[in-house]
Amino acid sequence: MMKKEITFLLHLWRANLIAAMEFRVAFLSQVIGMMLNNALYFLFWIIFFDRFQNVRGWGLNEMFILFGIVAVGYGAGVFLFGNVMQLADVIATGKLDYYLSLPRPVLLHVLASRSLSSGLGDFTYGILSLLVAGVASPDAIARIILGAIFSMIVFLAFMTLINSLGFWMGNATMLAFQAGNAMLTFALYPITLFDGTGKFILFTIIPAAFMGAVPAELIRAFDWFTLAQLFFAALVLLALALFVFRRGLRRYESGSAIQIQS
Repeated sequence: MMKKEITFLLHLWRANLIAAMEFRVAFLSQVIGMMLNNALYFLFWIIFFDRFQNVRGWGLNEMFILFGIVAVGYGAGVFLFGNVMQLADVIATGKLDYYLSLPRPVLLHVLASRSLSSGLGDFTYGILSLLVAGVASPDAIARIILGAIFSMIVFLAFMTLINSLGFWMGNATMLAFQAGNAMLTFALYPITLFDGTGKFILFTIIPAAFMGAVPAELIRAFDWFTLAQLFFAALVLLALALFVFRRGLRRYESGSAIQIQS
């Protein structure tokens, strides 16, 4: 069963890539444009750390690692499962009907049926950022792979969870947009800048710490406790996202869901 789903995913990703490459200039412009956008955004931190060498244990090198792992996790997520950014709209406009008519896992099919080319730009920028930070040893590469996988899962699970509220709200597009922006924004800040309530929010309500700071710590130095934190957070978020989506899907199938046609 698992082999069939993996094969199905590979076919979807191949089809998405072929579709994107039909317009190569547009594809490359999106990739390069996103890399430049990230570089310009990071310029702020270069200027900041030129003035302040260290902020609560975080320096410019740590920021390269943080930006790198967030960019890799986010980039891989939206490139492979791009519809996670449009799931609320898919629900609100009744487009789930198409996926329900096919003998494939609905959520997996929906998320993987669209690819954001700009995600490849984020992914590439993230790899370059990690290389600039000097993270290139074999054991560090293994930590990067682990960190990136968990970062991606946390982001995808969180966005799926928020978007799935559309089954009850009718249209959760704006909520999902704001939540996604908040997740990415706070993931790109050193966790040491926050205390008390701020840290509580970033480890629970908006779990940005598990997308950025915690994977970054794992890359800086392997620690079993940090790995366990990431594993538990990813598992809980994924389970919660699947539970909410499936409950919402039953509501949608029953015909009681509010659908808004654009």
